[in-house]
Amino acid sequence: MEPSEKLIQTIKAQNIQPAPRWKFTFGNAFVWLSFTLAVLLGALAFSVVLFAIQQTDFNVLSHLGHSRLELFLGLLPFVWILFLVAFLILAIYSIQYSKKGYKLSVAKMAGYSAALSILLGTLFFIGGGGRQLEQAFATQVSLYESIQEKKIKLWTMPEEGYLSGEIEQAGADELQLKDFNGKTWTIRFEGAFVPPSVLLERGEKVKLTGKMQSATEFKAEEIRPWGGPGNRMRNRGR
Repeated sequence: MEPSEKLIQTIKAQNIQPAPRWKFTFGNAFVWLSFTLAVLLGALAFSVVLFAIQQTDFNVLSHLGHSRLELFLGLLPFVWILFLVAFLILAIYSIQYSKKGYKLSVAKMAGYSAALSILLGTLFFIGGGGRQLEQAFATQVSLYESIQEKKIKLWTMPEEGYLSGEIEQAGADELQLKDFNGKTWTIRFEGAFVPPSVLLERGEKVKLTGKMQSATEFKAEEIRPWGGPGNRMRNRGR
């Protein structure tokens, strides 16, 4: 008996019926919907990662040696990095089971998925979405430590040469600063580097590197805007 005849007999014996076309259409649509959602969610996660990186002022940290990496890692949102990886895997898994997914290698699927998430995530970050999403997540999830909370901890170590807060009063070469824990400091900044983007006036939020002189005195070597490069105006008053 020919193989084709055996196959026909098996189909008849088991009463196998062809699946309706709508099942294939629905299945393919579900696969692409899953892929699209995974890419979009990955883009949102990537925008938060960009926001965290943007909050790290590498110009300030460039001269701090081994502490530079420590501060950078301290600000990285590892929860969002895990989300990004998880959504990337989901996108790869989804496209693999699409109609023509078998033609793509895992490397190509990963590349396409990552490229779309990075592109959309960058656009979302530029529009301010990364900051808003991260702040909303921090508000809704009590166990989550926000990027701003991490940043405040990292920049409230006067013994290590890091201090931040809001200017209460400013003079020619001295200012009064209230740190984010409510403590008032006298900051001497004669000879310190102060970029043009920083206005030393009441209400300005800044971060400083330098040396702690006493329990309430700090000698600043650099004064930078709290919000990161290019974000002084956006972050004033917050």
